[in-house]
Amino acid sequence: MAGFCHYFLKYVLFFFNIVFWLGGCGILGVGIWLSIRHGSMSTLSPGFPLLSAANILTTIGAVTMIAGFLGCLGAIKDNRCLLLSFFILLLIILVLELVGGILFFIFKAEIEQWTRQDLLEGLQLYGREGNTGLTNAWNSLQQKFVCCGVGNHTDWFHIYGESRVPKSCCGYAATKCDPFLPPVVTRPGCYDSLHTWLGENVLYIGLGALSMLLVQVLGMAFSMSLFSHLQWEEKEYE
Repeated sequence: MAGFCHYFLKYVLFFFNIVFWLGGCGILGVGIWLSIRHGSMSTLSPGFPLLSAANILTTIGAVTMIAGFLGCLGAIKDNRCLLLSFFILLLIILVLELVGGILFFIFKAEIEQWTRQDLLEGLQLYGREGNTGLTNAWNSLQQKFVCCGVGNHTDWFHIYGESRVPKSCCGYAATKCDPFLPPVVTRPGCYDSLHTWLGENVLYIGLGALSMLLVQVLGMAFSMSLFSHLQWEEKEYE
């Protein structure tokens, strides 16, 4: 029975981490592809220019691959040091996620205010030399979410110094843009559009977060179970 438990834990953890590692490869690949093919699509935030979709996906993919590799190697080699490293890495990630979530809810109002201000500062860089990524990101956002500006279309008036908005506020097919046409004036600000989209998809976001949490907890449980079993076997043979 002890031998069966050992091999069961060993191969379950091994295949679990193979899937974990492959998932990390996929995320890393998407991040690299975005960097190469869509490098101009940068972040909307001038305060944190490194927080682009490509950079975030690349970082998540790399960390996931490292964790999966440690788990796979530790399981197949029955190496307690690697298993413990895998457990600690997942624990650190889990703690950071929980702390980040708690801090977000505590300082939600301050974060929303800072986000609005940071987006408004980002508008100041729109269309300027060396800010192609931010410019393209704003154009894509306004077209995809059918929005204009941060709070409303008048935010652009301060950028242009006149009553004018970018063509992306008018849609893909627009050749002439008049900010006082109903399709433009009735468009909400992009901040409110994003907030609404998050509210409409909060169930899916929550399920995704819970799935990630479950995967991490299972990985920690399997690795610590195998670690404890290996420690027990070593004492048995002493």
